[in-house]
Amino acid sequence: MKRAAFKESKGQKNKNAFKKIVESGEVPGIIAYADGEPVGWCALAPRQNYPLLENSHVLARIDEEPVWSITCFFVAKPYRGKGVTGQLAKAAVDYARRQGARILEGYPVEPKKGRMPDPFVYTGLVSTFRVAGFEEALRRSETRPIMRFSIGSRKHR
Repeated sequence: MKRAAFKESKGQKNKNAFKKIVESGEVPGIIAYADGEPVGWCALAPRQNYPLLENSHVLARIDEEPVWSITCFFVAKPYRGKGVTGQLAKAAVDYARRQGARILEGYPVEPKKGRMPDPFVYTGLVSTFRVAGFEEALRRSETRPIMRFSIGSRKHR
């Protein structure tokens, strides 16, 4: 949904909207498990499913190639800093491949200095995407590159 609609629906309305997506059969992302318990989440889908991306100047389309997008990660506090986000990024490549995607993009942050608080890195860090085999495709902002993984050309690490 667009930013204004998301803010207007904050809280339970957004939870209900997300539940409707899941109940429709659409798969809005993948989940990481540890010992049978969910510990992480990665949202990914075809780019056109994300109006915020489609309207962004910094993250505007690079070209007309059809791409899938990773838009957010969440990792439970006890599992942060243990590589879960990187494993989710690699699993996202595999999932997107199985759905027929040829290109997967991510829109991480690259802090100017030091560590950023967790709520500000929900789109992932550049280092995480690099470890998963993504390459920087374009940077219109000092801290927000567009990272790409060309699925047809290689396996991730």
